[in-house]
Parts: sequence; structure tokens; C-alpha cells
Amino acid sequence: MKRIRRVFLLVIGPLVLLCVVAGIISALSNRNLLAEPASLSNLNPLDKARLAETLHLKQELGERVWPGWGQMDIPVILWNRDYSFLIGYPSLPSRWDMGMGDTFEGQVYYRKRSNDPQNFAVKVDDCWAASMATKWETDAFLMNSFREFLPPLIDAVFPYRIFIQPSEVQITGVLHESFHVYQTQVTLNRLEEAEDAHRYGEMYWQADEAMHDDWTEEIDLLTKALEAESKQEVKELANSFLNQQEQRRMNHGLDEALITYERQLEWKKGLAKYIEIMMWREAYITQEYEPLAGIVNDPDFKSYSTFEQRWSQELEQMNRQATREGETRFYYTGMAQAILLDRLVPGWKGLAFSEDTWLETLLVERE
Repeated sequence: MKRIRRVFLLVIGPLVLLCVVAGIISALSNRNLLAEPASLSNLNPLDKARLAETLHLKQELGERVWPGWGQMDIPVILWNRDYSFLIGYPSLPSRWDMGMGDTFEGQVYYRKRSNDPQNFAVKVDDCWAASMATKWETDAFLMNSFREFLPPLIDAVFPYRIFIQPSEVQITGVLHESFHVYQTQVTLNRLEEAEDAHRYGEMYWQADEAMHDDWTEEIDLLTKALEAESKQEVKELANSFLNQQEQRRMNHGLDEALITYERQLEWKKGLAKYIEIMMWREAYITQEYEPLAGIVNDPDFKSYSTFEQRWSQELEQMNRQATREGETRFYYTGMAQAILLDRLVPGWKGLAFSEDTWLETLLVERE
């Protein structure tokens, strides 16, 4: 008995003490975590700093990632639970007001009460804007979504800091949505067709459960192709992916409508996801790129240095999509095909918006 007590004191005791200390530290951290901004009725200084860096990044490096998009002036809507703010719009639109007379980089921005805001391309009168929640709103949503499942005692010590995303996620997220605006400007009909494809969603996901094994192999081939070093290996793995894709569709009797559903979502969602990832990468690898001075005071901004960690997380997330229901799968499979096209088909972006052209057909038709 004494020996058991001694083992407990020497081994288990320190572990328990460590857990208690970690819980206290986590609880103290949670007390000061994600304090609500002093006001939700206007953009706060961090909102402005992040948006300024977003526009700066797009201006400086956007043309490298997608010619034509980088230099396009695209209004932005940032929203929180109370208000939506419209920045970079040429004049006061209907159903918006001048807000509190606040400015962004010397220009007045507009405001209205948030009413079912969304992250996407949003039409404002006759123009389109890239709409995205503020970073605080996104972090709070993630944290609170998880918090409601935890009992009070665990909630007090749970390390919620893991839900606080680096500011690069917000910055590249706005660029993701701005690419949807670019899609409307270049080929509105194709974007509308992609939106219309959602009507096949229920039918598609009913058929999807039987495809999980085939999808697992398909996404695994995409992952291997993304990680391949030689161009020849990329070609071989891309061919294997395309063959597996065709076989999956044949095995499960997908008709043209459901195949088009996949293609449309990969084109719409996947290309925007590609922009999100590749802009982060471009800022990371471009030594001469300098973020704006104002963003340095943002404690969540990492100067794009965490790209490789983020990329590993994205690959892990892509591999998990094979057995998950939802359109997120096509964000990743579309993004992956776009990155493969960068390596295999120079100039493919000039064809990507052509009628009846899909990412997979560009891979098939490569020289």
C-alpha cells in the first residue's frame, strides 16, 4: 500500500499537478480572450489594418496568381452581427447610410444593419462586392459553436485560444470572396449556372455514401500528385487521378447532371480556394514583399510565415473530405486540380472561363 502511494506521489501526482496548472493558465487566458470590440457600429483599427493589408497584397502580388484579377477594383463588405460595412464603393447605394462619418484610408465607407450576411459575392445595386465576416466575428462564431457543447466546468478551462486563427486566414478569405466577384465580371452566366447546379445537391449526397471508398482513393491520388517533385511523376499521378475519377463515376452510375454538379462546384469553389491558398504562398515565398506597417501591431498576424504549416493542415483537411458530406470537398478537389494545372499546363488560366471548360478537361487535354 505504501509503495502504491509512493508511486502515485512520484508519477501520478506531478501529472495531476501539471494538469491543474495548465487548467489555471487556460482559465486565465480565456478571461482575456476575444473581448468584444468597444463598438460594433464601425470598423475598428484592426479591421482597417487587416483590410488595408488585404488590398495591398492583392495589388502587389495578385497579378502573379491570376492575371486580370489582381488589378481589378473590387468593393468589400466586412460584417459583424450588428452591422455590415461597404468599402471601396463609388457612391452611396440604396438601403445603405453614411454610418458615423468614419473613413477607411481617407475615403468614407457605408453602413447598414446586418440582415442575414454571408461570405460570398454580394450584389449591391448594380455592382458586386466581396462579402466576409470580420475576424472577430469569425473567431467568436468558431469558439461559441464549440462552447455550447461543453459543461461549465470544462468550458472554464478549455483552451479556446486554438480557435483564434492567424490574420492571414481573414486576409486570404477576403481575397477568396473577391475572386467570386471576378467570376461575375468575367463570366456571370457561368457563375449563375454554377449556382443553379446546387439544385442537384440533395440527389448527389444521397448517392455519395456508396462512393466513399472510391473518393478516398481519388483524393489520395490528388494529394500524392500535389506532393510529387518531378513533373513526370505529377503527370503520371494526374493521369491516375483522372482514370479513378472516370471509374468512380461509371461504377456508381452518375448521370450528366450529377457529374456537372461536381464540375461546377470545383470550378466555382475550387478556383476561389486556389486564390486563397496561392496568395498566402506568394506572400510567403516573395522575399521582396513587405506587408504594410499598420498590420505589424496585429497580434494575430504572422507575416505569412506559417504558410507551410497551413498547407499541411489544408492537405489533411482535403483527405478528410472523402467521407464527409458537403460542398467543402469540391473546394479542395478544385483547388488541387488548379495547382496541378500550374505545373502541367502553362497558360491554363486563359482557358478556365471558356464555356464548357472544366478543370478536369484542361488536365485531360494537356500536351
